[in-house]
Amino acid sequence: MAAGTIRYWAAAKAAAGTAEEPYAATTLAEALEAVRERHPGELTRVLRRCSFLIDGDPVGTRGHETVRLAEGGTVEVLPPFAGG
Repeated sequence: MAAGTIRYWAAAKAAAGTAEEPYAATTLAEALEAVRERHPGELTRVLRRCSFLIDGDPVGTRGHETVRLAEGGTVEVLPPFAGG
């Protein structure tokens, strides 16, 4: 299991009520499941529309269960936004 930081942007930040928080997970799917448990409600809805960067690399259409997280890594949660 790896430990790192999840950073929320725009609507995800507002829904989470924080700009960032730690993760302890092996895959992106595990990290997001923990996020959903900690922040039920609006953030869960926002996550459905988000794209993700792992250590600066886009996840794209890869299955979240196949995206491995690194020790000390960063997950960026990017909701769609106007002008972006």
